[in-house]
Amino acid sequence: MSQGERTQLAERIAGEIAYSERSGETIRKWRTDFEVTQTELADRLDVSPSVVSDYESGRRDNPGIAVVRRTVEALLDIDEARGGRHIRQHARVISAGYDRDSVLDLREFSAAVPIERYFDAIDATELAAGTQETVVGHTVIDSIAAIRRLSSEEFYRLYGQSSNRALVFTNVSRGESPLVAMRVVNPTPNAVVLHGIEGEDVWEHAVDLARVDGFALSTTTIDLSAVLDAGDDQF
Repeated sequence: MSQGERTQLAERIAGEIAYSERSGETIRKWRTDFEVTQTELADRLDVSPSVVSDYESGRRDNPGIAVVRRTVEALLDIDEARGGRHIRQHARVISAGYDRDSVLDLREFSAAVPIERYFDAIDATELAAGTQETVVGHTVIDSIAAIRRLSSEEFYRLYGQSSNRALVFTNVSRGESPLVAMRVVNPTPNAVVLHGIEGEDVWEHAVDLARVDGFALSTTTIDLSAVLDAGDDQF
């Protein structure tokens, strides 16, 4: 990640905390998103864990800009020391112009990957075969947040520019909304993955729609972090 990308991400996180009516809750959101414990953050800030807890719970007044800046830099430093996985994911989404509450990851693979191999990497069960054999990346989408937060232009740009990719939808109950969306977006992706549900729970018309539109359809219940990491080492 370049210094400019890190600075852009830091400014985005700091701005969200500073403008939040519940800054402590926003700090907690980013800390947990980066998988950092209160103790780890406190050690980096050279304060006691109770201080971090007090800020996050609202027992202390809203942190000033200096505290926010140190907190953001601490989160980024910790992630960089671990290899920078979360920083890279955020940077990819931000550089594409999306909000990571809606788009959790947007990754390009180093080469075209057989769909079967991608499904194996995320422990997915194929429900319908597609007409294409490979994907060159994946886009992981929170289906509910996308509906609530993306404009119609962003929605169609996100879906419509993913023809040779795998679209992974999380936060789904039956997959009805993503599958209906595929009917109105052209071209369709090469593969669609419904995350967090078993095949038996998928909307009864999903497989038929996938076959009509020619994309591979699968489900996976693997931990979301494993889906987000797919491609770091495998492809």
